[in-house]
Amino acid sequence: LRFDEKVRVVVFKSEVKGVFCAGADLKERAEMDNAEVEHFVKRLRSLMDEIASLPVPTIAAIDGYALGGGLELALACDLRVAASSAKMGLIETTRGLLPGAGGTQRLPRCVGIGLAKELIFTGRQIDGQEAFSMGLVNHTVPQSSDGDAAYQRALALAKEILPQAPFAVRMGKLAINRGMEVDIASGMAIEGMCYAQNIPTRDRQEGMAAFREKRPPQFTGK
Repeated sequence: LRFDEKVRVVVFKSEVKGVFCAGADLKERAEMDNAEVEHFVKRLRSLMDEIASLPVPTIAAIDGYALGGGLELALACDLRVAASSAKMGLIETTRGLLPGAGGTQRLPRCVGIGLAKELIFTGRQIDGQEAFSMGLVNHTVPQSSDGDAAYQRALALAKEILPQAPFAVRMGKLAINRGMEVDIASGMAIEGMCYAQNIPTRDRQEGMAAFREKRPPQFTGK
């Protein structure tokens, strides 16, 4: 996906009705020794980092349970859409653990430190409407009889992104992600570098031409 220029948006969904991702198999984990557990969690953290660093926008379609590592997977995505009946939580403390695949870092960046601490300390599960009210998800929708309401809303969101200039979207994601980790002056410099890369693109020229000619732009990603 990272190197396929035809890929414009990635949507993560589950093929299991009622479950987005239920997290680690604790029965399997119980049979691991300490070194195996550490190796497992490092690999999981690496996977989430790979997802977070995909150059194109990513959307998690949460149509059911997203618990522990399942919510960490959703947090590694750029955008999240949830069914109102979905259940989400970093429940690790209820099992004698703490989030180990990015949850302690990505959740506070998403909802703020106070709410993140409360959710992690209590291991509480929240539904899609609660998640929306605290900014954990971008959209919440009533669940459909097919059980894929969040996926359908995620597709609609993806279709809003698709007509936009691909390189500009990629640079926008890069500028946001890198800029959020530094002070605002450094962030402005990062934005400037990303903007400079976008200036010579054909898509920028096409966008300007389409505006002058009062027609929809035809972006090619070049």
